Amino acid sequence: MQYDITMIGHVCKDTLEDMGQISHSLGGAVYYSSIAAARSGSRIHVVTKASLQDDLLMDVMRKNGVEVTRLDDDKTTEIKLIYDSPDRERRQVILEQQAEPFATAGFPASESRIYHMAGLFKGEIPDDFIPFLAERGEVAMDVQGVLRCSEEGNLVFRNWELANEYLPRVTYLKTDAAEAEILTGLKDREAAARELAAKGVREVMITHNEEVLLLAEGKMMKAPFNPANLSGRTGRGDTTFAAYLSKRLEAGPYESLFYAAALCSIKMESPGPYLGGISEVYKRMEQIGYRQ
Repeated sequence: MQYDITMIGHVCKDTLEDMGQISHSLGGAVYYSSIAAARSGSRIHVVTKASLQDDLLMDVMRKNGVEVTRLDDDKTTEIKLIYDSPDRERRQVILEQQAEPFATAGFPASESRIYHMAGLFKGEIPDDFIPFLAERGEVAMDVQGVLRCSEEGNLVFRNWELANEYLPRVTYLKTDAAEAEILTGLKDREAAARELAAKGVREVMITHNEEVLLLAEGKMMKAPFNPANLSGRTGRGDTTFAAYLSKRLEAGPYESLFYAAALCSIKMESPGPYLGGISEVYKRMEQIGYRQ
C-alpha cells in the first residue's frame, strides 16, 4: 500500500503535572501528528518502537485510521512533563526511560510521498535516516529530534553539528522559535527562517505561542493561533506540522499554513489529539484571517 505520509518516532507514556494536577496519557510526536493528519484525510503509516505490553495503547491511532507498525522493544519511552505557568509556555521535561533507537538496517519497507522524522530526543532517529529516506520520497523533519538531549534524564538542548551536511536533503523543516535560534544564532524568526532556507531546506516552519511562520516558495507567511483556552497545549507543534504536511499534499503553502494554524487552535482547546473534522477547520480558518 502507498501512504501519503510515513511517520517515524517513539510513542511515549506521558505523566503530566500541570499546576499540581497529575494525569497520565499516551504521547509522542507520532501520536499527535498521525491523528491530526489522518483526520485531515491523509493515509498515514506510523513506525514506532514500544513493548508488547503497551501495544493496546496505540489503538487510539488505529481507530482513527492510522496504520501502526510497532517494532518490538523491551521498553516503551516514558516522559514526565511538568508545567509551572498558567500559559503553559514553561515546562520541565524528564526522560524516565527510553526505547532503543531506530536503525536503517531492516527498517520496514513503505511506499510514501513524505517521510516524517518525528523523534523526541537526539539519537532516537539517527542522522543517516535522512539520506536513507530521501531516496524514497520527500523528507519532513522536526528538529527537536536532533536538538533535544537527555542528560541524566533532564532535557537540554545542544546544537546539531551535522546540520549543514544533512539539511539540504530535508524538504520540510519544523522548529519552534527557541530551536531556530539554536540552529542559526538568530533571535529574529524571519531571519532564522531565511538562514535555514539558505542551507537548502525547501520549506521552513517556525512555531511560536501566538502564530506560525512559514517560508515557502520564496514567500514569508504568518498565520495566528486563536485558541479559547490552552488545556490542550501539549502536542501543539506536532499537530501544527502534521496538519500542514497533510494539507500540503493537495494545496499551496498559504492555504496549508492557515489550515494548520486553525486545526491546532481547535486542538489546543481540549487535551489529547485533534479529533474533529475538516469543515470546522475551514470555519476557524476564516476566523483567523484566511482569504482565498
